[in-house]
Amino acid sequence: MAPELRTERELSLEFLRVTEAAAVAAARTMGQGDRKYSDQVAVEAMREVMDTVPMRGRIVIGEGERDEAPMLFIGEEVGGGFGVGEELAESCPEVDIAVDPLEGTNLCALGANNAIAVLAAAERGGLLHAPDIYMDKIVVGPSSRGVVDIDAPVKENLRNIARRLGRDIEDLTVIVLDRPRHKKLIDDVRSAGARIRLIPDGDLSAGISGGRHKHSRGIGHRRGAGRRTDGGGDQMSERRDSGPPGFRFRKARSGS
Repeated sequence: MAPELRTERELSLEFLRVTEAAAVAAARTMGQGDRKYSDQVAVEAMREVMDTVPMRGRIVIGEGERDEAPMLFIGEEVGGGFGVGEELAESCPEVDIAVDPLEGTNLCALGANNAIAVLAAAERGGLLHAPDIYMDKIVVGPSSRGVVDIDAPVKENLRNIARRLGRDIEDLTVIVLDRPRHKKLIDDVRSAGARIRLIPDGDLSAGISGGRHKHSRGIGHRRGAGRRTDGGGDQMSERRDSGPPGFRFRKARSGS
């Protein structure tokens, strides 16, 4: 096995430990009604285990800017490759990391489904260093690669997805985050004839469900706007499965 593949494989298992630690810590707070505490224990658990990973990591999407978060802030150096001898440090790969230790804090606090611990990683410079603003996102499965355009009308995208799947628009279900800012999007989807599954929180889980299957059954795609911190996992999902990333940035509006 090539050294690069071996390193990637080993780091994948290490990152599994990191996300597992965050998930287990948060699970112990599930249903207790304190979303901030749920997030806090997930962050602390993830950060503690991350420092045992043999890498020179850098957080590019995290809990916020340096002055907003005590740990896992943007620009923070993580991993076991710092503060060691030069030879040992050189053996640790440089990695860019996007994290959301608890995606769906409200879901966890309420004891609902689809709260997850998220980590995306790539070689240094391989992840988008996104500003802290809203991101319009569209995620589809691999079968619809190349036929959707985030700037195209909703009906046109739905028509193209349905054609690729060999279905009618009426057979598609679009997952949308239930927010006032999505009213026009929801109206456009319904006017086109597709169905909608509105979700209260946790749009990253929705993006994974829409993008992971080659021939999605029922769930056509996920569309909408979310905070930049949710974009890291979407980047990796789209990078692996769906072709060019379907996202763009825009400023948030009050009450949206």
